[in-house]
Amino acid sequence: MSKEGKFLVFCLEMYKAAKRMTGREVIALFKQYGITDYVLSCYEALHTTGTNYIVEDIDLFVEARQPS
Repeated sequence: MSKEGKFLVFCLEMYKAAKRMTGREVIALFKQYGITDYVLSCYEALHTTGTNYIVEDIDLFVEARQPS
């Protein structure tokens, strides 16, 4: 597995734990909002940040894509 793939799994697991969601729920959310593509495209910047920042960044990404 690539370092980007490992990082994606890390993000998924950290988000799951922070939000107390199941793996299926997180995967569905990532698919619904395109979070996987976002995390992979921002790997260079995101992998240098902390877990709290990553979770908050994913929340902001989802929030920006929800209908108002």
